[in-house]
Amino acid sequence: QVQLVESGGGLVQPGESLRLSCVASGSGSSINAMGWYRQAPGRERELVATISSSGSTVYADSVKGRFTISRDNAKKTVYLQMNSLKPEDTAVYYCNAGLHAAWAARYGYWGKGTQVTVSS
Repeated sequence: QVQLVESGGGLVQPGESLRLSCVASGSGSSINAMGWYRQAPGRERELVATISSSGSTVYADSVKGRFTISRDNAKKTVYLQMNSLKPEDTAVYYCNAGLHAAWAARYGYWGKGTQVTVSS
């Protein structure tokens, strides 16, 4: 089994930045894709960004140009650099990992989430 632990969330003002980290532990043999999803109050969980072990990325349109996903395969860690944060980015951010992005979102591993709050 793989465990995912997110960190880096917090309370920031609009326009500020945060970097989220997610560390995977346990066997990573089945992990290719890692990514971030978020769920805001009253909203469905939505994709933020994903990244493959080779570096291919997918971003939600709402975060493109502001957020950057990256990973360190040796450390089995995925990062989400969030710049120019907006109140609408407020959500619990969840780390996700699995064989590939589509599979991982349904059947992969999930972290417990980290709260990001953007408010003035």
